[in-house]
Amino acid sequence: MKRLFDIISSSTGLIILSPIFLFLAIWIKFDSQGPVFYRQVRVGKKGKDFRIFKFRSMHQGSDKKGLITIGGKDPRVTKSGYFIRKYKLDEFPQLINVLVGDMSIVGPRPEVRKYVNLYTKEQLKVLSVKPGITDTASIKYRNENEMLENAENPNKMYMEVIMPDKLKYNLEYINNQSFLYDLKLIFLTIKEIIVK
Repeated sequence: MKRLFDIISSSTGLIILSPIFLFLAIWIKFDSQGPVFYRQVRVGKKGKDFRIFKFRSMHQGSDKKGLITIGGKDPRVTKSGYFIRKYKLDEFPQLINVLVGDMSIVGPRPEVRKYVNLYTKEQLKVLSVKPGITDTASIKYRNENEMLENAENPNKMYMEVIMPDKLKYNLEYINNQSFLYDLKLIFLTIKEIIVK
């Protein structure tokens, strides 16, 4: 049921959003040098690596200067990047990941290997399901960048405070997941994007 919903919703979304994708692709190419898409290795179900699709919102090579984005004035972010990140448009290409089966529409957000290696045995249970485009933790931490901007040590805060709390929400999702719960999270996500 969930896989069927993922296929139908991702393929429909890609068709409907194709004009927006084209506009964003042109904007990104004219705004800065580099590819339209940013493809980063993330950890998926059962610990399998895959490459996540995102619209590139930073200058090329920025990930070598740090994996987390801090605040709304990160100099690595391009002009177009500020806009597409604000409205989460950079995440839309992940519909491709959903269509090919790497991800689901709803599920724990996939993390990079560096941070997954820090998971406890209990936290590793989040890898028992497919990662998703949105989840409870994403909604709760929609202002994560601003929180990190005000932190004395952003990386430490992410690893010791934010990441464990996100994983707590992810484990709760796994224990209570259902089709209706997924629909609720989708609508809450859309609401957060619109009112932001």
